[in-house]
Amino acid sequence: MTATVGAGGSLRHELLLYTDHDSLLSGVLPFVQEGLAVGEPVLVATPGPQLALARAALGAAGDAVTWTDMTEAGRNPGRILPWVLQAFADRHPDRRVRIVGEPVWPGRTAQEYPACAQHEAAINWALADRPVSVLCPYDAGRLEPGVLAEARCTHPLLVDGSGCRPIAGYAPHEVAERHNKPLPSPAEPVTTLRYDLDTLPLLRRFVADHAGAAGLDADRVADLQIAVTELATNSVAHAGGGGTLQVWRTERHLVCEIHDDGWLSDPLAGRLAPAHDGIGGRGLVIVQALCDLVLLHTTAAGTTVRLHMLRANP
Repeated sequence: MTATVGAGGSLRHELLLYTDHDSLLSGVLPFVQEGLAVGEPVLVATPGPQLALARAALGAAGDAVTWTDMTEAGRNPGRILPWVLQAFADRHPDRRVRIVGEPVWPGRTAQEYPACAQHEAAINWALADRPVSVLCPYDAGRLEPGVLAEARCTHPLLVDGSGCRPIAGYAPHEVAERHNKPLPSPAEPVTTLRYDLDTLPLLRRFVADHAGAAGLDADRVADLQIAVTELATNSVAHAGGGGTLQVWRTERHLVCEIHDDGWLSDPLAGRLAPAHDGIGGRGLVIVQALCDLVLLHTTAAGTTVRLHMLRANP
């Protein structure tokens, strides 16, 4: 599972470090314009201000570009690969596509960042054999040095004023494993429910009661019930017949955590949508789509999946 530099039908995964509007545009505009010139579908998925800047600079040519606000589409970093990058490539199965994707920006929380780093690492093997070019801008003037250092480890290519060149120290698997660590214990009071096949209906009511009490609206309650049920059903079928659900509130989120004895040995579990005719493999992808943040720790000793839903009225 190693990335190439993009020959033929393979992935190109490029890092752009920018410090101001000019350096951002000097990297993004040629990438987009070159793609349009050769008829490649182009997606720009960045936070709103960067999106507006690039769109204005492209002028009428921007009408041929697909524009996506990453603060919405990628609010949960686990959504980005299956629901943004893969989805765009799948809409154009016989053509090379270009994507500007900015998954990390000033304002991302420290809690969200590990999922961002794991996402960037996973691109390299998830799309390795796809005809996709991905340019990832990082705000080098405002992001933490550690974030920028890890970006150099998850991208094989660096784009700057001198052109495009390989990055020394490229090691995406090391980054992914570095962030696969036990999740911090909650500081807030926790309510616990053990579940198995017979108690799945009770689990759904338990989630609904806590979600309603935390101020989630009916649609979000239903989303959380689906997400928790997907994970719990997987526990019953594949991880010893059951597990433990813990629920608590933080200032911003209602948190549901599933723990069972299973092991997600596939590093792409939940990172790619399965084929339309595939059987199974959809549960964790659905969970990523429904929740505002998903954090995960998995080893041969067991797996913990922590689901976060934003509270409307914290």
